[in-house]
Amino acid sequence: MSASPLRSLGVDPVTGKEALALVRPGGLLEALADAHALEACAVLVAVVGAVLEAGEASDAELAAFVPPLHAALDECVGVMVRNR
Repeated sequence: MSASPLRSLGVDPVTGKEALALVRPGGLLEALADAHALEACAVLVAVVGAVLEAGEASDAELAAFVPPLHAALDECVGVMVRNR
């Protein structure tokens, strides 16, 4: 799991800037960061699923999904560990 102390709270739709926060375990910002991480993972799963279902992506296009999928999986595992 990543050791980054900063967690994403989302992206401002107006400016496109990502909001990052240092979160306290069990705090409100941690809950918001967890919710954002899980939502982002769900969107990524939907996109990758649609690409796989279409069956027309090249190996290079599919390989481009590996790093974001790994990061999303890493973050989801972190959320699960924290919420045990």
